[in-house]
Amino acid sequence: MKPPPFEYFAPTTLDDALDYMADYGDEAKPLAGGQSLIPTMNFRLAQPEVLVDLNGIAELAYIRPAAGGGVSIGAMTRQRSVERSPLVAEQAPLIHETMPYIAHPQIRNRGTFGGNLAHTDPASELPAVATALNARFRAQSRSGQRWLTADEFFVDLFTTALEPEELLVEIVIPPLPAQTGYAFREISRRHGDYALVGVAATVTLDNNGRCEAARLVYLSVGDKP
Repeated sequence: MKPPPFEYFAPTTLDDALDYMADYGDEAKPLAGGQSLIPTMNFRLAQPEVLVDLNGIAELAYIRPAAGGGVSIGAMTRQRSVERSPLVAEQAPLIHETMPYIAHPQIRNRGTFGGNLAHTDPASELPAVATALNARFRAQSRSGQRWLTADEFFVDLFTTALEPEELLVEIVIPPLPAQTGYAFREISRRHGDYALVGVAATVTLDNNGRCEAARLVYLSVGDKP
């Protein structure tokens, strides 16, 4: 099957992309890795009149230390880059541990960190892990920007809090508190298949070795993490 006709724009700056999103609103869809959007367009489950291709915007692809600790990841950073990043391994080890569970290397070579999160598939690993880590999301439009917590960002099945004219541009993973452990586990029929069920967990102990805080976030058990 082939998608219905659409206009295609390939901006090379964030400002230009935001202009397109503002001008076309609900009629436009941003294109990141495209591995979810394009198949849904081919089946005509999604029929945007305009595609705004973000792949030429170099300023959205980065991994760097976040102010106050942790790591900041640009929305267009390839998943494979996140998987291989020493900074992510050091500052966000649960992200580092989870990345190999996502599909296969060929998929991660193309897929983007922000695109996976913005797609909000309830069977996807990254939304659950981002929620467990209390990630923060920076949404930007032509008129300004705002920050959202993971609990605010993920709204429903394949639905985020992003407005039609907004783009997800940055994700900040804060540092884990002292004496915090973490884990990710999922069950699937084969490696790379969608998870039948999965969980991302963080547990923080107090100075006496007792549980002070615990956060368990599941995937494939509801409409959102």
